[in-house]
Amino acid sequence: MFRRRDYVTLGRTFYINIAGAIISRARASQIQSLSRFAVALAIFAAWTRPATADQQQRQPPVSFQVPKNDSAAAEALASKLAALSPTVNREEAELLAECAYATVSKLRRDYRMFGTPIFNNFLIYHGLRKRGYCYQWSEDLLVALDKLKLTSLELHWGEYDPRTWRENNCIVVTAKGQPFQRGIMLECWRHLGHLYYGPVVAAYEHYVENSAYARFVLARSAASNAPEANHSVAFQTGVVPKGKAGN
Repeated sequence: MFRRRDYVTLGRTFYINIAGAIISRARASQIQSLSRFAVALAIFAAWTRPATADQQQRQPPVSFQVPKNDSAAAEALASKLAALSPTVNREEAELLAECAYATVSKLRRDYRMFGTPIFNNFLIYHGLRKRGYCYQWSEDLLVALDKLKLTSLELHWGEYDPRTWRENNCIVVTAKGQPFQRGIMLECWRHLGHLYYGPVVAAYEHYVENSAYARFVLARSAASNAPEANHSVAFQTGVVPKGKAGN
């Protein structure tokens, strides 16, 4: 016969087993719930995570609004750039050409070009215009093109007869690794804000590269609090210029 103590022991064991079963089932339910939550969280993280480098490269390229009158010229420039070397990426050549024409069109409005290039320099010299010297055209164009982060094309600063009243500046584009003289020049000032391009060696003026000034322009652009460059250029008269501060 069971004694009272045996009944108590048996009852305690019975309740312990029931409680253990309940706790085990609760833990299993919690583990299952946590597993479901972890799976959902992983799916959400995969859906919202930043795009990989390959995915970013497949993003639609930057586009520029090229004036209708310049569309054919931009396509022709892209073909010239692509023909520099088999290593030139055709899409980059088209992007650069579109950016160049769109940028020059905007600068033409910002500079409020009037009369002839020399007369426009006269207005700047006397404070009636803020920008529009030949070097300013090239500086602003260089900064805009540099933002494209090209990999198959390179940008160079070209100048003719520097530190004289006849100085003129341009941007020269080459295939990556090509010498300066193999490039295509982009020049705006002489054509009153309308982009001219052609082989730099074909220009009647002998342009030379000034890579130090190109670096100076880009470094100044990157520093938002940098002062304006002291690049004083005469308005194509007998006034003696002070030269470029970046030299």
